Amino acid sequence: MDVKGTVALITGGASGLGAATAKRLFNDGASVVMIDLPSAAGAAYAEELNAASTDGGTSTGTSQRAVFVPADVTNEAEVQAAVDTAVTLGPLRIVVNCAGIATPGKVLGREGVLPLYTFNRVIQVNLIGTFNVLRLAAAAMVATEPVSTSLGGSERGVIVNTASVAAFDGQIGQPAYAASKGAVAAMTLPLARELARSLVRVVTIAPGIFETPMMAALPQDAQDSLGQQVPHPSRLGRPAEYASLVAHIVENAMLNGETIRLDGAIRMGPK
Repeated sequence: MDVKGTVALITGGASGLGAATAKRLFNDGASVVMIDLPSAAGAAYAEELNAASTDGGTSTGTSQRAVFVPADVTNEAEVQAAVDTAVTLGPLRIVVNCAGIATPGKVLGREGVLPLYTFNRVIQVNLIGTFNVLRLAAAAMVATEPVSTSLGGSERGVIVNTASVAAFDGQIGQPAYAASKGAVAAMTLPLARELARSLVRVVTIAPGIFETPMMAALPQDAQDSLGQQVPHPSRLGRPAEYASLVAHIVENAMLNGETIRLDGAIRMGPK
């Protein structure tokens, strides 16, 4: 599917993987609606993208192709408002779920048993939030007219979710995170099978160790050490590399129902 002239809804769009994806799809000609928490710098980032635009918004008939909508992905009303905003810009055909948290915690830690709230919150944001966004966005997607693909056939849209290599190689202290990302990976195929009849594809990316705001909080020597654990290339992944894969998934109609590891061949150790 051609990105140009479409509308993309991106969660976690104000930073990290989401921001890089928003920039890539915007530069490829899509209008982008970025969802992030109200405390995020999403409004400023949207202004930055619009200011850098060279087409004046002519791709979709609006002068503002980048829009920020503050929302919690677990809040149905707030996400619906973001979807409603997206459909005013044009046909909503791309959804990318990047919002997530990685609160660590051992079942039996130094301070006692892992609080149920801590486990619950990670599941709520990473799994329930992802599902909340994709279900509401899918309803808007299936209302659009199908478009022809370059190699034959037609489709209405693409949903890209974000899991993690922790879904398969979860480390000590990651039971909540690994469970949430494992569930995101597990629902990829049933979602793709169901939405196939509506000409909507579903693909999941499982990134390895990437340069994100969470990673930036670590000392530089710790980041370098983690990067050296990646077989090749021996460095942290760049958000632009994640965004590049998203763009390819959108363009390649045969990618469907799959979870793709984007990790430089790393296999995480127990800790």
